Amino acid sequence: MAYVEIEDLKLTSKLSEIDINRIIEMAWEDRTTFDAIKFQFGLKESDVKTLMKNKLKFSSYKLWRKRVETSKTKHAKTRVNGIHRFKSNLQRSITFNKISKQRTK
Repeated sequence: MAYVEIEDLKLTSKLSEIDINRIIEMAWEDRTTFDAIKFQFGLKESDVKTLMKNKLKFSSYKLWRKRVETSKTKHAKTRVNGIHRFKSNLQRSITFNKISKQRTK
C-alpha cells in the first residue's frame, strides 16, 4: 500500500492513497459535512480544501469550490434543522475502523 505525505497540510500522520481517495469522495458528496471528514480523518476544512486543490485538476477544483460555497449542507451549522446525521441510512455505521465498508467473506 502506498502512503502519501501531504507537505502543504503539515499533518503529522500519513494518509494512504485509499484514505485520500475517500476524503475526496466525501468532499464531493453534497450531504457529507466537513465535520464528518474531520471526525473520520482529523482534517479541518482548510486541510480538505488544500488536499482538493493539490489532487484535482484546477477546473475541477474551481467547480468543487463553487459548489461548496453555495451549499448549505457542507457545514453542520447551516444545515436544515432536523438533520443530525452525516451518513446515508444505507451506509453501515461509521466507526474509527476505516475499512468498515468492506464485506467479510
